[in-house]
Amino acid sequence: MQGKITVVVGGQFGSEAKGKVVSYLANEYDIAVRTGSPNAGHTVVFENNIYKLQQIPATFLNNNCTLCIGAGALIDPKILKREVEITQTKNRLFIDPMAGIIEAQHAVEENLLSQTIGSTGKGCGAALIDRIRRQEFKFAKNCLQEYQITDTTELINKGIDNGQTVLVEGTQGFGLSIYHGFYPYVTSRDTTAASFITEAGISPRLVTDIILVVRTYPIRVAGNSGPLPNEISWSELSKRIGKNIQETSTVTKKIRRIAEFDMEIVKRAIIVNRPTQIALQFLNYLFPEDENVVAWSELSSEAKHYVTNMENQLGIPITLIGTGQSHDAMIDRR
Repeated sequence: MQGKITVVVGGQFGSEAKGKVVSYLANEYDIAVRTGSPNAGHTVVFENNIYKLQQIPATFLNNNCTLCIGAGALIDPKILKREVEITQTKNRLFIDPMAGIIEAQHAVEENLLSQTIGSTGKGCGAALIDRIRRQEFKFAKNCLQEYQITDTTELINKGIDNGQTVLVEGTQGFGLSIYHGFYPYVTSRDTTAASFITEAGISPRLVTDIILVVRTYPIRVAGNSGPLPNEISWSELSKRIGKNIQETSTVTKKIRRIAEFDMEIVKRAIIVNRPTQIALQFLNYLFPEDENVVAWSELSSEAKHYVTNMENQLGIPITLIGTGQSHDAMIDRR
């Protein structure tokens, strides 16, 4: 009775628009589980409202979707409280008792790190260190009694056995993996599909789809955040598009670094994650005339050629094409 089990994973250095992809897919899933830590933000633009989420699954737009924060996640209680209020999801949010808690001292410990390798300074790495040390580490079961503390691994797997559909919302990007990324300019955890399902408590045998999200112009966070091949300036991109454009990161609010598309990092992400499909985002950065187009038939011939050529090079079907900021500015070729 297994239902559809989908993992969404970033194929570059984060900020590939995973939040947009997840929110677009929201109505297709009964259960969603957010993995990772609040050092990754997923943005959802819906009906002129902008939601910047660091803890709540981006499927919250679907009122019938059960929302989970898995055992492998880290939680900042202040951020969680704010997002629960904004999304009004307290009654359908379930938090695993073994999800870790980020405390104030963890952020203090990361101040120096944020100056040297572009860390967000949210305390995620320091919290993970304390968890690994197994000394005086706090869990959701100790601190978040005002929420629904539930064995989400059991909840999710019971749902799977009953034929429900599940989405695992991965965070950050493949190039930031502590194992497969550009060490030491990486995050404090692995950022692959395999790790995301581990954090959620799902067997790899059950996964039916892996969606690798990539963007036409990859980005990295501001500062000394590591290699970014073929880096360009926002002013250069603005000239190409014909209007001023500049992105800031969801978490730190700092101006992002941006570069030309790098095929090699995406091919590496494909080798490790083995996606069944690719979601290509920010096509409108390359072809401004195609902004907010929602049908393949309406795309310019140049844009179609670009997508088809990339599809041939990568050997994976490009099924979801983002053409604008809103969650429904998407061409669906599934």
